Amino acid sequence: MWPGRYARCVVEITTFTLAHQQRAHLVEHFREHGWVLVDALPAATQRALGSWVDEVASWPPDTGDWLQHFELTDSGPALCRSENFTPFHAELGHLLRDGAMLEIASALLDEPAVLYKDKVNYKAPGGAGYSPHQDAPAYPMIEAHVSAMVAIDDSDEHNGCLEVVSGAHHTLLDVDERGCIRPDFVEALQWDPVPLTAGTTLWFHSRTPHRSGANSSNHSRRALYPTYNAASAGDLRDAYYAAKRDAFESPVRGDRVRVSLIGDFEGRPVTQ
Repeated sequence: MWPGRYARCVVEITTFTLAHQQRAHLVEHFREHGWVLVDALPAATQRALGSWVDEVASWPPDTGDWLQHFELTDSGPALCRSENFTPFHAELGHLLRDGAMLEIASALLDEPAVLYKDKVNYKAPGGAGYSPHQDAPAYPMIEAHVSAMVAIDDSDEHNGCLEVVSGAHHTLLDVDERGCIRPDFVEALQWDPVPLTAGTTLWFHSRTPHRSGANSSNHSRRALYPTYNAASAGDLRDAYYAAKRDAFESPVRGDRVRVSLIGDFEGRPVTQ
């Protein structure tokens, strides 16, 4: 259930053009809290999302410019993330680069936006969660971004929905050796779960603290995560993925799968 401390703000948008009142409402809520819930995708797109993402999930690893990451669950290896797929999937590329998604990102950034990165987190049954963190330290080259979690499946506390801290997006918090929020700061923050129905979208600032638990249900919790930056800072998507590939060329051994430039993902590595 959405926390009573905050009014549930779901802006329903029926066309790709934001009305002035809709824009003002979602921007005001985002600036105050660091997040906003938006229902903007057409019903046909919501129905197609699952099959589009399944197509991406079926792509073999290490054969294209896309990235596939795996974790070890009690049931064996499982795909936990796909990245850099928009150049190779026309429908998802169009969804994230045009229409409502780009328009909302531009409204939240207060200027035209460009796609910075794209990923899907799968979180299979038994899949791991993510430690408390802010995205900004993992996204180099730009100071501020906005990201969206587009729920492909219903997301709740049983399958590892996001938890956010409201109003804490104005500064970077101290981090531990993994690049995650330091434990003493975590304990001092108010964490609220954000359940989502399939097809709805949670937008959040790159400095909004967030985390998610493991999937203790019998069903996958797939979610599409595009990240945008202001166009005035440049189109740095290719530079981001080049930097990430360079960083990943040096293997890091440990108890967690490396899927990010910080160590927020809690999944176990697949050793074979």
